[in-house]
Amino acid sequence: MACPQCPAPGSYTSVIIPLRSSLYSLDALRFYLWIKRLKDLEREKDSLWAGLQVLEQARLWYRRILEDNRARQANVCTRAGARATEWGGEVWGGAGASSCLLRSQIQRVNGSLGSLMSMPNVISCPSSPKRNGVEVSDSELWWQNTVLVQEVSEKNVKISLLERERDSLLQELSLRLGVEV
Repeated sequence: MACPQCPAPGSYTSVIIPLRSSLYSLDALRFYLWIKRLKDLEREKDSLWAGLQVLEQARLWYRRILEDNRARQANVCTRAGARATEWGGEVWGGAGASSCLLRSQIQRVNGSLGSLMSMPNVISCPSSPKRNGVEVSDSELWWQNTVLVQEVSEKNVKISLLERERDSLLQELSLRLGVEV
């Protein structure tokens, strides 16, 4: 879900406009602050578009997990019906560590999204951090955080694909050996 009119993140246009007065005049300061604000708004817009892309991926991921959950639930119900007489009509069994971990991670993500949506629009740091003796603005920190979060989410996608591949290989191995995993 990319913005068709938007340039790629990180591609900004520099504009140099000569001023009639000194570089240290009030007009020059206003112009600098205006340009800085435009730059911050561009970065915010890029972050929002990146966030929309992540949300779209998350929506698809949630749907896939829901479908897997429904299939596992149907499988458990089918097995339970076949073995109900053996168990006295009750189904026993644990959810497993991976299911518990997944549930905990989903709850953490849901909580983070909920707190993000209820957060006020203005966020400020009491003391601005410095990099190489120069103050780093909140928008720069948010931008760096957004980039890092996107990199982490890409790594998580790769990890989940590898885990799914591992699970399918284990399932195939168990079928060949005739052992239930």
